[in-house]
Amino acid sequence: MFPVDSTILDSILKRLEIPDISTATIRQICAVAAELETATGDKFVHLEIGNPGLPAEEIGIEKECEALRNGIANKYPDISGIPELKKGGKKFLKAFLDIDIDERGIVPTVGSMQGSFTLMLLLKQRLEEKDTLLLINPGFPAQRHQAKLLGMRTQAFDIYQYRGKALEAKLEEELSSGRVTAMIYSNPNNPAWTNLTEEELNIIGRMATKYDAIVMEDLAYLGMDFRKDFGHPFEAPYIPTVARYTDNYILLVSASKIFSYAGQRIAMVCMSNEVFNRHYPFFEKFYEMPAFGDAYIYGVLYCASSGATHSAQYAFAGMLDAAVEGKLDFVGHAAEYGRRAAIAKKHFLDNGFHLVYSIDGENPISDGFFFTTGYEGMTGPELQRELMRYGISSISLPSTGSEQHGVRVTVSMISSEEDMDRLGERLRNFHKANGKKS
Repeated sequence: MFPVDSTILDSILKRLEIPDISTATIRQICAVAAELETATGDKFVHLEIGNPGLPAEEIGIEKECEALRNGIANKYPDISGIPELKKGGKKFLKAFLDIDIDERGIVPTVGSMQGSFTLMLLLKQRLEEKDTLLLINPGFPAQRHQAKLLGMRTQAFDIYQYRGKALEAKLEEELSSGRVTAMIYSNPNNPAWTNLTEEELNIIGRMATKYDAIVMEDLAYLGMDFRKDFGHPFEAPYIPTVARYTDNYILLVSASKIFSYAGQRIAMVCMSNEVFNRHYPFFEKFYEMPAFGDAYIYGVLYCASSGATHSAQYAFAGMLDAAVEGKLDFVGHAAEYGRRAAIAKKHFLDNGFHLVYSIDGENPISDGFFFTTGYEGMTGPELQRELMRYGISSISLPSTGSEQHGVRVTVSMISSEEDMDRLGERLRNFHKANGKKS
């Protein structure tokens, strides 16, 4: 049944009220793929959604069940986090990133999605003259939508042309107005799977300090640069982070990917001591709490959810402790994504595609959860649409803030050899039909 006739795809987009598939949300794209699966009677290759493709860590499941059996389901959790999670988070950050954060700066959230959304709200308020979020793109599309929902001004640039020393001049340009309250990026990067070098993290840290911009570093894929082995607690190499180069940072650490615990929606916001303790006149007047950390926990988070799920906090704490104790090799478990990426990349490259974001400094990017690929002669939206006709669902790079032509490939859902063979076959058919046009 592939390729699907364009009129069928257009009719589904119209019925789902999606005017442009390239700007659709990931969940909308999944809905389109589901409709096409029904229409064709054949399975799609799902490269669009980053669901974990590995089983949830058993230690977390056992800790959560134990907590529920012990009766915590009828008790509200402490809004600032249970002691076990705060202690476990502090130890985990020391063991794998070699940084020190006070326990009170470790705050559970309902996934990093809630963490970034609620932080943006507070960061927008902290100083009247600072009302802008700087997005270092490409990035997770939902974070841009979060800023939009909050009515927050944004600035953005595509890091593609600003790697290494070029990043400093670009950040000077973006930050010199003094209006940027915070900047956000993911590392490893979603969607490009680039990893910022120590030189680049140093630059970001120095610029954050110079212009009083708080860095939100999204570590959803913490430790998954598989070119180095970051899986040994309290041993170098330690996971790279901007926290070594500035006190103006907040880290977002989620259980979703590193522990395959996405369904329970648990993460932690990790504030530097400097950020937590800083006082702002607006917070004192509005929240009656002058400190950033207190205003965040008791002023914003309380209203957002009244706390992260009690049992999920116990699960997260248990997994963090097991990793610190060397009983849970979360980096080794996640390395399966690197294996899948290497095979999937070969299928793409063998069929006329090229990698878009391909280099960190002087080194090829790691194989991991994502990669980006383009096809000569097609824009990102054109490629996304055409691949959809061939039973391959993806998101276009422009939807991530990228200025490059191509799509994001997520390998987590290619969970079997059959899935991988299906991808290869459909890419071959795609290339046969489009190769002469490129």
